[in-house]
Order: sequence, then structure tokens, then C-alpha cells
Amino acid sequence: MNEVSSNIYTYLTSLYGIKPADKYVEFIKQEPSQYIRVNQLKANKKVLAKILKDNYRIKTEEIPLIPNGLKVTGGNELLGKTIEHINGLYYMQGLSSMLPPLILSPSSDEIVLDLCSAPGSKTTELGEIMNNKGTLIANEIQLDRVKMLVYNIDRMNLMNAGVIHYKGEWLGKIYSNYFDKILVDAPCSGLGIIQKKGEVNTWWSTERAKNLGELQLKLLVGAIKMLKPGGEIVYSTCTLTVEENELVINKVLNKYPIEVTDIKLSIISHDGFTKYNGESLNPSLSKGKRIFPWEADSDGFFIIKLKKIGETEALKPILLKPSSLKFLSHEKKEIQNLLNNVKEDFGIDEKIFADYKYLIKGTDIFFINKNWNDENLSLFERIGTRFGVIDKNGEVTLHTQAAQILDKGLNKNIYTIDNQDELKIYLAGGIIKKDIGYLGQCVVKYQNYILGTAVITSQGIKSRFPRAKRTQEIYTDF
Repeated sequence: MNEVSSNIYTYLTSLYGIKPADKYVEFIKQEPSQYIRVNQLKANKKVLAKILKDNYRIKTEEIPLIPNGLKVTGGNELLGKTIEHINGLYYMQGLSSMLPPLILSPSSDEIVLDLCSAPGSKTTELGEIMNNKGTLIANEIQLDRVKMLVYNIDRMNLMNAGVIHYKGEWLGKIYSNYFDKILVDAPCSGLGIIQKKGEVNTWWSTERAKNLGELQLKLLVGAIKMLKPGGEIVYSTCTLTVEENELVINKVLNKYPIEVTDIKLSIISHDGFTKYNGESLNPSLSKGKRIFPWEADSDGFFIIKLKKIGETEALKPILLKPSSLKFLSHEKKEIQNLLNNVKEDFGIDEKIFADYKYLIKGTDIFFINKNWNDENLSLFERIGTRFGVIDKNGEVTLHTQAAQILDKGLNKNIYTIDNQDELKIYLAGGIIKKDIGYLGQCVVKYQNYILGTAVITSQGIKSRFPRAKRTQEIYTDF
């Protein structure tokens, strides 16, 4: 059971009053409600809800105000262990956390930045909203979190994202007046998520909140300098303080060509503060929205939308090292020759390859939607997702991620698993002892899902289910 430190209780009482502070205390003693965001690129919400109920006894109910959200009302213990979860049909995500990408609402032809992106919940939601098109750039400063970000981008089959590992406040030295939309989901003191992260109690103080406010200001200023005139920023935090929200925004409103725009939230919220500690703040801060966790039955959040109404002075640019990488369309001979055996092995119409462009890094081939565009290739840790590996004979072995993305474009050499024993063997990376009449690579399906790829040898069907996914416990005892 989580308790509330005297520091936090005193702060909340001074800001909101005794009754809301007491509601906060009572709320965090409860088990957190769980929600999932349905990946509408891969799944139908009603169909998924039925599968979860029938196969795993996971009960859900619709959230009328969140089109792709479901509240989990039973069977929570299996939620992260389903085949549907590992295959990216849904993402376990707080209800309030789903709102900032919906408010930013990027289109499929825009250039979009998620400035503080790991572990990828909002990044993948942005990519889905963009219908897997356009240019999405996900930045993460902590190197140990980049791996989880990439994992989730792959798991959700995102095909419009490039990943950067860089200080967010310095990115403006590379991108000036560049992005159409930016999400700044800033690192914060976490008063909105203490129900899930009780350790906040041990270190929280107003001094820490003020220090974080300085970092948040730097990130937001960096975002403003990177935004095109007329572009939009959504700034959000999962904390309830004024020091990390209104006071940060107030400073940029006083100095930069930025205005606050109206937003509508689909859950109960409260207007932003326009006065604090006897100081009058910009009156437009009332357009910001604060979500109380006990009212949302989810995380506490602050969300505000900003519009850039003029140009900003560019920072002194950094010259990046030129990259040896280059994008290749499917028509280029050096990639076309590599695609030929994949086309023949799986009966793929060449027109499908035209939807993507390709990068060759050593023996690895990556691919991304054809409209993704950024010239700073040396800056990226990762662009797109894996297509395949070039073997010693110059032929390409298709990767599981690519098989899931190509999906209905695959027309032959498909093996369908129809029993639990084979399913367990495949997911564990083993060999299904079966002679199916030919040797070579194949795609493995279970029910209506492409699980991944395999190589058929004289011993049987050797699983190529990704190692990163094999570490997850997957429930198969239907």
C-alpha cells in the first residue's frame, strides 16, 4: 500500500485544499486500474476484446471517449503475456497517457518529433495516428532506454519512425524551424503516477520540482526553436505541480512567439492556474488542463497546446559527420537484386516493395515508409525496422518484423500452426519436427496472425522468432 509523505501532502493541501489532498491519499492506496490502447493498424477493438475474453479470460470494457482505448476489468495477470500483446495488437498504457498524442493529432504528411520518447507508448500512438506514414522522429537521451523504445517500435510494427539518442535541448542546433508538430512529454516529479511508483515518496520535494522545471524549460525552448512557424507543440507531464507546468509555460509565453490554443479533453479536467503564490501569470494559461488521478481513475496529468506564431532565431548549427548510408528505392539495382529472392520465396507483388525505401547496413537491410524523409542519417540510432539479413550467397532471409508488416502481401511458403505444442516450440525458438515437402524460408502463422519467420531444414521448421521476444513469458494454455 502506497503512503503519501508529509512533503507531498503539505504541497497538495496548499495548492488544492484539504479535501482534494485527502482524495489523492485515498486513491493511491487502491490498486491501479489498467488500460490498453488498441493498435488500430493491426486490430479491431471489438474483435480483440472478444479474443482476450475467450482465450485468456481477460475482461474489458469500452471507454466511450477514447476511440482506441479499453479498460481492463478482469484477468489482469495475463495482460502482458498474450500472443496479441507480443505481436503489437495492443499497448498497455495509462488512460491519461493516451491523451497528449490525440491532442497533437499529427497527420500522415507531417514531420513530427517526440522529444522525450522512451519507452515508446506515445511514440507508437503518434505513429498509429499518422497511419504509419509521414516522418516521425523519436528522441531519447537515456541510452539504456533507447533499447526499450526500439523494441516497442518494432513490436507495434511502426514504419514511420527514426530513433535519435541526443540531448533534447541541443537538437535545435540541427533542426531549426523544421517540425510541423512536436510532443514534449517532459521528465517530471511524478505526482500523477505515485499510485504506480511509490518511490516518488522517498525523494519528492518542491526543490526537486523546481530543478526539474529548469530542465523542462530548456527542453521546451529547444522544441520551440525546432518548430516551424504555424506549427504546434503539446507539452505534458504526469505531475500536478505548478512549478513544472504553468510556471514553465509562463516563461516561454513571455519570451517567444508562442500562444496557447484551446483544447478539449474527453475526461474530467481543470483549467490551468493563472495565479500562484500571489503572482499573476499569463491569463491564457487557463487553457491548459490538469487531470486529477482520482477523477480519471488513471494517472494525473497536465496538458497544454502551444502554437508558434513567428520565426525564432536559429542556434549555431552543429555540422554532423556525413553518413555512408543512403536510401534506396525498390527500383535501384543494388536493392532490387536483393529483393528478388524474397519476392520469389513468398510470392510478393513487386508493387508492395514500392511502398517502402531501404537502407543497407553491413549485412542488415532496414526499411521504412517511402515518404519518411530526413537528411541527417548519421544522427540516427535506427531508421525504420528490419527487413532481412543478407546471407553468404547474397540472398535475403526475411525478418519476422518484415513478415508481419508485409502480412497479406505474402502468398506462399506459409506454414500455419494448428496445435499448442507446435506453438510453444516456435515461440521458444525451437524446431518443429515436420517434413512439409520443401526446404528454404517460410512464414509461420497462428490463427490469423503472422507470428514470424522460420527456416525449413532437413530437421524441420527452425523458428526465427526474435530473441528479444522470446524473453517474454507468453501464455499458450488456451
